Amino acid sequence: MTQQFYVSPEQLMKDRADFARKGIARGRSVVVLSCSDGIALVAENPSPSLHKIGEIYDRIAFAAVGKYNEFESLRQAGVRYADVRGYSYDREDVTGRGLASVYAQSLGAVFTADTKPFEVELAVAEVGTTPAEDRLFRLTFDGSIADERRFVVMGGDAEAVGEALRTDWADGRDYAGAVRAAVAALSGKTGQQDAGQARELRPEGLEVAVLDRDPLSSRGSQRAFRRLATAELTEILGEGMDG
Repeated sequence: MTQQFYVSPEQLMKDRADFARKGIARGRSVVVLSCSDGIALVAENPSPSLHKIGEIYDRIAFAAVGKYNEFESLRQAGVRYADVRGYSYDREDVTGRGLASVYAQSLGAVFTADTKPFEVELAVAEVGTTPAEDRLFRLTFDGSIADERRFVVMGGDAEAVGEALRTDWADGRDYAGAVRAAVAALSGKTGQQDAGQARELRPEGLEVAVLDRDPLSSRGSQRAFRRLATAELTEILGEGMDG
């Protein structure tokens, strides 16, 4: 006779949460931060093709950590949702808050009903006309959603990277300053002091994109999202070292 063990719903939820957290903790961190020029998205990512950062709609971007196939499926679903809603109603009806709510429902449904939760954390960023109007949403594996201010940090070193950004925060930074601050935090450097475990992050090992606050004026485009090429990122980080 086989012995059966009863697992309470509370224990089951805890086990699923622990499983998801362990998977996410193995991922390299991602930083999304508001600045004077718009929103910068910076990820430690040596892969040139498996992106952690992507465009969703005109002024909305997506960033993620965790299992690539899981968060890529969510990104694609977000693009479809935005396209259908914008076509059916109006482009202005596609908002970061609405997209974040859809993601929260999907993640929550998987966490409670499926045998395995998604091992992902997501950020939805919508650039506003001023920094005060920027919207940053962080979503966890269980469907929890948080409306963040100034920046979002995800991944295995999120606590340390977030503390570094809080310590070294300065309002009014442009894109270059925001990217340098993010890279310094990701590498374990804050301000002029190097942490004991500081690493050197090369441009080739980073994925960086921005949401331009006024893309019509700067690039003649309605879409705010653009990726930074390695050469441009090298120049930005080099200026920081020269200074």
